[in-house]
Amino acid sequence: MNAKSERTPRTARGNLGRYGEDLAARRLAEVGMTVLARNWRCRAGEIDIVARDGDAIVVCEVKTRRSGPFQHPMEAVTPRKAERLRTLAELWLYEHGGPPPGGARIDLVGVTLPRRGAPVLEHARGVA
Repeated sequence: MNAKSERTPRTARGNLGRYGEDLAARRLAEVGMTVLARNWRCRAGEIDIVARDGDAIVVCEVKTRRSGPFQHPMEAVTPRKAERLRTLAELWLYEHGGPPPGGARIDLVGVTLPRRGAPVLEHARGVA
C-alpha cells in the first residue's frame, strides 16, 4: 500500500467523525445546551464536545457509524474508554476552574448514517 492510499481511509473516517460531531453539536444546542469546546485535546486524549447543561458541565463522546454490519455506535464506549473519559473530564474541569455547582457528567451521542434517509441520533446521558 502506498502512502496516498494509506491516508485515504483516515481522511474518510475523519470526515465521517467530523460530520457526526457537527450533527451532535447541533442536537445538543437544540435541546438547550451550550457548546463550550470541540475537540479539546491534552496529553491524555481528546474530548469531542464539552457543553453546559444548566449549571452542569457535560463531556460528550460522539460515535458515528454507517449502517451495516458494524458495531452500533452506542456500544463503542468500553470500560477502558469510559475511564479515559472520566480522566479527561477531570483534567478539563481542573484547567477551567473546577466543577460547577451542577457537577459534571459524561454523555454519549451515537450517530448512525443509513444508506438512505436522515441520520439517526441517540443521546444517552450520564453513561460513565
